[in-house]
Amino acid sequence: MIAAIATLLLCQLLGEGIHLLSGLPLPGAVIGMFLLLGWLLLRPGERPTLVQVSAWLTAHLSVMFVPAAVGLIEEGPVLAKNGVAIVVATLASTLLTMAVTALVFRWALARTEPTA
Repeated sequence: MIAAIATLLLCQLLGEGIHLLSGLPLPGAVIGMFLLLGWLLLRPGERPTLVQVSAWLTAHLSVMFVPAAVGLIEEGPVLAKNGVAIVVATLASTLLTMAVTALVFRWALARTEPTA
């Protein structure tokens, strides 16, 4: 269990380090996820403790949004000034993402259906 947690934290730390040193436009957490994916692909096999730790983290994911919510509360003046624009941009980008996802899914489904 400790090794699985250490693996996740090491990938996160390395991702943050690569982000800081390279200036890549990707967040360190995303780089860390790519590092974890690479490690999992290079060393295939069962990892029940990693699955267990990941399942626990996923089950408690809502707790990890608390810092973001507190950050939003602290940005009250910015939200008051730009709130409508933020809501409109969020709704528009969500609808656009849903539409593009549906189109890509339809395209992928058509490619995988057997032809008669």
